[in-house]
Amino acid sequence: MQTNELKQVALEALEELKADNISVIDVSQRTSVTDVMIIASGTSSRHVKSLADNVVTEIKEHGVKPLGIEGGDSSEWVLVDLGGVVVHVMMPATRSFYDLERFWTDDPDSMEAISEH
Repeated sequence: MQTNELKQVALEALEELKADNISVIDVSQRTSVTDVMIIASGTSSRHVKSLADNVVTEIKEHGVKPLGIEGGDSSEWVLVDLGGVVVHVMMPATRSFYDLERFWTDDPDSMEAISEH
């Protein structure tokens, strides 16, 4: 599955369960590890875990196995590695603390904001 298709499936899975503040960052020029990062917030630790689980379920239904899943135990931050796309689902306080948008972009205003629930 191509990166754009992975991105679309992951975004739809996040939107389906009402993820908050979804952002998409093209990091292809900054790292060789992945091409796209998707960052989303959940409203509770249970919501964070459900969002990440839904991404994994939807990706698997499209015949793709995630390369890795980290952080499912604490559910403050779950990372789903899909190869060309890495999905970060975080509690708002954790997201604010690590501020990945600022870390991965020169101009956070230029990144693609998908939703502002």
